[in-house]
Amino acid sequence: MSEKDAYQKKLEAKLDEWRAELQRLKAKAAGAEADVEIELKERLIDLRAKRDHAELRLEKLRNAGEGAWQELKSGIERAVDDFGQAVKRARERFD
Repeated sequence: MSEKDAYQKKLEAKLDEWRAELQRLKAKAAGAEADVEIELKERLIDLRAKRDHAELRLEKLRNAGEGAWQELKSGIERAVDDFGQAVKRARERFD
């Protein structure tokens, strides 16, 4: 397995974990009281945008050649970390 493939798998695993957390928060919003539900739904919109951005960056990584992926690495890490931090904040707020 190449370094790029290993890195991609690591990021995919992180995103999978956070996607699952996003689904859990979505389910929680459905059963929350009205004021909490509204706030949580607003957070979910932000989380989905961050998820989409991270997934777009990951897709660019998948399509990058062995030499070019290193150039994408810092942007990908920022997007994935941003999504992860947003999920963590939402989890802390609503758990």
